[in-house]
Amino acid sequence: MKNDINYRHLYYFWVVAKEGGITRAAERLGLAVQTVSSQLTLLEQALGKTLFSQQGRRLVLTEAGRLALTYADQIFLLGEQLQEALNEADSGRTRLTVGISDSLPKLSAFRMLEAAMQVERPVRLVCYEDQFEALLADLALHKLDVVLTDREVRAGATLKVFSHQLFESEMVVVGVPALAQRFGADAHDGDTFPANLNGAPFLLPTRNNALRGKIDEWFVQHHVRPDVVGEFEDNALLNTFGRRGLGLFFAPAALAGEVAEQFGAVLIGKVPSVREQFYMISNDRKIKHPAVEAMLAAVHKGALAAS
Repeated sequence: MKNDINYRHLYYFWVVAKEGGITRAAERLGLAVQTVSSQLTLLEQALGKTLFSQQGRRLVLTEAGRLALTYADQIFLLGEQLQEALNEADSGRTRLTVGISDSLPKLSAFRMLEAAMQVERPVRLVCYEDQFEALLADLALHKLDVVLTDREVRAGATLKVFSHQLFESEMVVVGVPALAQRFGADAHDGDTFPANLNGAPFLLPTRNNALRGKIDEWFVQHHVRPDVVGEFEDNALLNTFGRRGLGLFFAPAALAGEVAEQFGAVLIGKVPSVREQFYMISNDRKIKHPAVEAMLAAVHKGALAAS
């Protein structure tokens, strides 16, 4: 195998893999199908590996092709980011690409990102939402600058990413006023919080959420038997159902004011023993992005501190 890789040929391979076939790749590249096919053959000869196999009318990546694609992703996505960074340098803005875990309360995400928007140089914020594991993979590939989430990376994880706790908050139980009248402590003869929650309809995170185990344990400890009417992976959807009065739900105490304003939810009771942590995940121990540094500075000043 030659030591030199023709990156133009590698780029053609990358486009073919992304487009799912040579014909569509040729259309995207503005080249003849024969040209793309021959360049792909030259790349395979140079690497000494077959990158695609033919299955019917479809091209399917081989094991070597899948491995090559992971590296091509990093090469060409970084190239695209380079071009974007150069363009934004001319515009006077700094790009911050953030992955937001779908289980993270959106008000919490806003609280964390608010400080990043206050830096001297204007920030262009680009946010993506996905599942925790998918975001970590994108972070490792440098598709993202940071990930905001409600859990830290497990010790011994194979990905070289690092957790930075931004803040934590005790939780509160909230609900629309109609539910508060039905299930508040004042509505139950002699029952105090949380005994008044027995039989109350609840909207909870799914069991793969970091917070759910803590909530379930709290219910057991206080002998509360809720009527779980809904479980949600997406926190925004959970809050939407809560706003419609379909159940009580948990919210960070640090955001109680925003929750009341945005969702019309009032306080049912405080749950200090159940606390939610909020993390920023980076692919380097040392944060260098000015907007991210501003977020960490806000943490040190206590601007994000919760009760």
